[in-house]
Amino acid sequence: MLIADSQVHIWKEETPDRPWVAGARERMVLNGHRLEPFTYQEALEEMDKAGVERVAIVPPSWEGDRIDYGVEAAEKYPDRFCVMARVVQNNEAEGSAMMKDYKSIAGIKGIRLTFHRPQDRNWMIDGTCDWIWPLAEKLDIPIMVHAPIWKAELGQIAARHPGLKIIVDHMGILARSVDDAIGYWVDETADLHVHPNVFVKVSAVPGYSTHPFPYDNITQYVKSCVAKMGANRCFWGTDMTRITDTKHITYKQTVEHFTKHMGFAEAELEQIMGKGLCDTIGWKY
Repeated sequence: MLIADSQVHIWKEETPDRPWVAGARERMVLNGHRLEPFTYQEALEEMDKAGVERVAIVPPSWEGDRIDYGVEAAEKYPDRFCVMARVVQNNEAEGSAMMKDYKSIAGIKGIRLTFHRPQDRNWMIDGTCDWIWPLAEKLDIPIMVHAPIWKAELGQIAARHPGLKIIVDHMGILARSVDDAIGYWVDETADLHVHPNVFVKVSAVPGYSTHPFPYDNITQYVKSCVAKMGANRCFWGTDMTRITDTKHITYKQTVEHFTKHMGFAEAELEQIMGKGLCDTIGWKY
């Protein structure tokens, strides 16, 4: 089975010539991220131990909009890593130039946008990012989107741009929602199944349960999302550097959580665990 993780951050140590954005360390502590660098060499070691063949690198927010380290990993190991690149969301001239450049970089398979922080939360609805959707559709650039409170708006964007692939992060769950409180957010996301160009990352799932491994209390929500969206439109992912540390589990356990404990049929698992993601972002295997 092809196993491809739809979200892993990698980063280097903060240095004077590679500064993090203001307040990054505080947010990392709040969100449970490790502070130590996580290199692609370390990622490869974890992938090999867990049987994960591929990883989609999502460059972390604390490094700003730079993507150079992720691209370095994808260029060195093109069969193991790809990048869902960051883009300047609030500057059309700069951002559109970046997106056009990305088409010439083989390791970049899409972009990732965020609309969940105080500084960018309203950019989806106030016109700031209106330029992105038609350009991404024209360039055939898939977009991962972290926007838990804007589901209806995402649906409207999907309807206006049927050629644009939109991948919703973390089942669309609002941060710090746990246990049965995630049901509302998952249902909202799964209702987007009416738009065939909307996909979902069933990612960071252990972090939404206060129960012990294998988190049986939230299995129903994952399975309901897959049932509505279809297995080929739901992509397993971990957010490894946050989940393995906060839940005190191994990377291999995050794989087995789905392959051994969810009760999916083999054909469904093939899609969820990697094939669906790779087909959607055009990562040949």
